[in-house]
Amino acid sequence: MDKVKDALMQAMEASFGDDERRINHARRVTEYAEEISKREGGDYPIIVAAGVLHDIGIHEAERKHGSTSGKYQEIEGPPIAREILARLSFEPGQVDEICDIIAHHHSPGKVTTKNFSILYDADWLVNLRDDYDIKDTAKLASVVDKVFLTATGKAMAKAIYLDQ
Repeated sequence: MDKVKDALMQAMEASFGDDERRINHARRVTEYAEEISKREGGDYPIIVAAGVLHDIGIHEAERKHGSTSGKYQEIEGPPIAREILARLSFEPGQVDEICDIIAHHHSPGKVTTKNFSILYDADWLVNLRDDYDIKDTAKLASVVDKVFLTATGKAMAKAIYLDQ
């Protein structure tokens, strides 16, 4: 899997070009997804591919829609991911699941698989700092309890942001 992960990273980096912010975000989300999956289970190749590629449509969303909004990422990401995954010889069922996760990674409840939950929580672990005032610990604790889908993601969020 390391060779596949490396190939996914290279494809993601090529797609993002010199956008270090997006590259670093994808790397961090993937690391968190791997950590969560160690405790929660899930399908490792699916989780890694979804972690690396979850925001792959962000530049196309901005180009086509003038916005990096999650709803546009969900539209533009799957076709790009599908092309990358096909080149890397992922099986059709894997490609479909990964693309389904990417197509809903800002829309919890539409996909309810363990693999989705792991990716969703990993993305939130990275985005929480950007989306909420992390100094307001009471509000943040409430958000963590409401947003995270896995026990591990919730525990990690509390350890990272609240147990300081």
